[in-house]
Amino acid sequence: MVISNPFQCLTFSLLILPPLFLTAYFFAGFPYPPDAPPIHPSLSSLPPSARSWSLYPEDFYEGGAYATFPYGRVRYWLIGPENGRKVVLIHGLSIPSIVWKDVAPVLATHGYRVLLYDLYGRGYSDAPQTTYDVSLHTTQLALLMQHIQWENAHVVGLSMGGAVAAAFSVQFPQLVNGKVALIASAGLVESDDISRTVKFMSSPLIQTVTSLKPFQHYMRRLANSTETTASDPIAEIVRFQSAHLPGYNAAVASCLRDGPIRGLTTVFSNLSRSQNSVLIIHGTTDITVPYKYTSRIQSLVPDSELVTIEGGGHEITITHPSQVNAALLRFLSDDYSYQKPSYPS
Repeated sequence: MVISNPFQCLTFSLLILPPLFLTAYFFAGFPYPPDAPPIHPSLSSLPPSARSWSLYPEDFYEGGAYATFPYGRVRYWLIGPENGRKVVLIHGLSIPSIVWKDVAPVLATHGYRVLLYDLYGRGYSDAPQTTYDVSLHTTQLALLMQHIQWENAHVVGLSMGGAVAAAFSVQFPQLVNGKVALIASAGLVESDDISRTVKFMSSPLIQTVTSLKPFQHYMRRLANSTETTASDPIAEIVRFQSAHLPGYNAAVASCLRDGPIRGLTTVFSNLSRSQNSVLIIHGTTDITVPYKYTSRIQSLVPDSELVTIEGGGHEITITHPSQVNAALLRFLSDDYSYQKPSYPS
């Protein structure tokens, strides 16, 4: 049937549209009330016989405690004199706060009050089933500083933690006390520098498969069969989290897809307009976040200082702690000043 004149169109509309709207009225569904996201447990949930307790015990640092927030419990430690100048250390994508083992105690012995904590989904902090974007990580730190009643602090971040530190300084400028240190910092990583295997393993489909109980059981058996006392404890704690913590792999994958690894050009540009001094520490042989990104960060934060560690890879807080500590202590000192080199035109 062809409807050709306006009268027929009007008649057809009056006959068809009211039943359609009436049907839609009765069958339209209203969304269910939002539920709190499921929260997966941390290393603290594992039995005392688990090897993680010897690799990275709950009391790895003194002054440990838990804080409970809407997205789960967060493990943190406070070391150093209570009246010391306050410094926050933020770890990276996969290794929890054990990565600061050769840095945090040195800062504490030099009079700093140091806050360490495990990011959501890593170590002893719970893993909410949610998107691990920039705001999740910056809000976690803001809530933690409120919990311990810190008005502000210097902020130091490693790898993805550097990106979190930069974003935190922009989103919560009142909580940053003038200095931001970025060690092997992510935040601008391009897709070409992320391997195809990592992209594949971080895809939602693969994450769904790896979350199935048979796969998790297989991974735990595999991890248990390869754990040895002679292995690298840092690498082993990463493998252990992947095998034994149901929320760990999803947290890491979401950070790669949605989180502070990439796309923070605007953040670094805004950081340059803040009142904070910025220090960049990076190793020349870093293949995880290549050294080329230092020039890109400096182009966005032109007044920043760069400390280059020749031969340093990505985990320079572990492989080159003395150089990292020397740079941080100089940067964090009260008499720090940096004059950007001027070159003849």
